[in-house]
Amino acid sequence: MNMQLKRCFKHFFGGPWQVRRAFSRGCLARIEAAIAESERSHLGELRFVVEAVLPWPMALRGMTARERAVQLFSELRVWDTEHNSGVLIYLLLADRDIEIVADRGIDRVVGAGQWQAICSEIEAALREGRYGYGVMQGIARIGALQQRHYPATAATSNPNELSDAPLVL
Repeated sequence: MNMQLKRCFKHFFGGPWQVRRAFSRGCLARIEAAIAESERSHLGELRFVVEAVLPWPMALRGMTARERAVQLFSELRVWDTEHNSGVLIYLLLADRDIEIVADRGIDRVVGAGQWQAICSEIEAALREGRYGYGVMQGIARIGALQQRHYPATAATSNPNELSDAPLVL
């Protein structure tokens, strides 16, 4: 069976139960708290989106996890933050693919190699079935980068521009 057909089957037969199995409500609450805590120390914004499977038409077209992440980055307006420092972590469970999309401000000072290293660390945890741990580690690493390049200070306003709650699609 060719790889594209195999992938389509995974997306057709998968569903929301996969997210519930990988991320309990408590785990999602801990991820939300970690994002909120991280954002107190820097001027960046972070969103985590987990999607069990691509919508069937997207899977049939062969949409990649990267393309979907860029689409969601736009739809969720992660690019529209005051300091151009929004970061999206996108997990497509059917493909076990993690993508990080960063706005131009933070992407300019953090190289592609660092984003890829964070993705690789999260993917290693996913392979071990440690979904929550992997995402939390990614949040911590991204938070450290945000803090280095966009630190929050007493003199700067630090509004929460994007929801901290994980988005489950």
